[in-house]
Amino acid sequence: MDKTRISWTGPNGATWNPWIGCQRVSEACDDCYMFEGQRRNGQNPEIVRRTTTTFKDPLKWVRNPRRYGHHKKIFTCSYSDFFITKADEWRPEAWEIIRRTPQFTYLILTHRPVLIPRRLPAGWGSGWPNCWLGVTVESRRWLSRLDVLRRVPAVKHFVSFEPLLEDLGEIDLCGIDWAIIGGKSGKNWKQNICDLSWIYRVIDQCRAQGVAVFVKQDSAYHDEQQGRLPDDIWRFKDFP
Repeated sequence: MDKTRISWTGPNGATWNPWIGCQRVSEACDDCYMFEGQRRNGQNPEIVRRTTTTFKDPLKWVRNPRRYGHHKKIFTCSYSDFFITKADEWRPEAWEIIRRTPQFTYLILTHRPVLIPRRLPAGWGSGWPNCWLGVTVESRRWLSRLDVLRRVPAVKHFVSFEPLLEDLGEIDLCGIDWAIIGGKSGKNWKQNICDLSWIYRVIDQCRAQGVAVFVKQDSAYHDEQQGRLPDDIWRFKDFP
């Protein structure tokens, strides 16, 4: 999509899906919008398949800047995982599209950071200037994903604490540039109401360790909905 309502992509943000489909790997996946959306469209969400109409979208956006604009942030693989093994066949072509569109910043968020190193493109070096790499951390069990991520070179490392399912305790944010925070959304959001103290604790640790903070939402049915969030939390909309 050349436009998206996902607030952490910024005012001119977009999503790009060179492939669709995924398999659950942790509790953050339990109520993923992709699974419900694909079933509603009569598709099996666990079958990873190359897209036909959206694979080359960034090239289309570059050719028509009047319509699509420039310098947008692109959430990459919002309906899959960029590093999933079942997409190995198509990933080199996707990397080439990213290389050819330096106007855009690609936000690549994964649940599978251990797969990243062997799937980086030739010439990656210390990281391509237009690629940010991130991981999802929803509970203490997955804080280890941060350790894996920070060992991978990138111009920006980020973490999505969404859906935030528990108090994360002490967090080592060394090497992390940006944190997105959000409660659970979707039809089962009431099963895991995010306690405001969990959000405050993450914000305090980010500020103490020099990490930019973007608070996305409260626990709510709809993404971006502000429910119980006071202004002193809701105001955090920073980018690295």
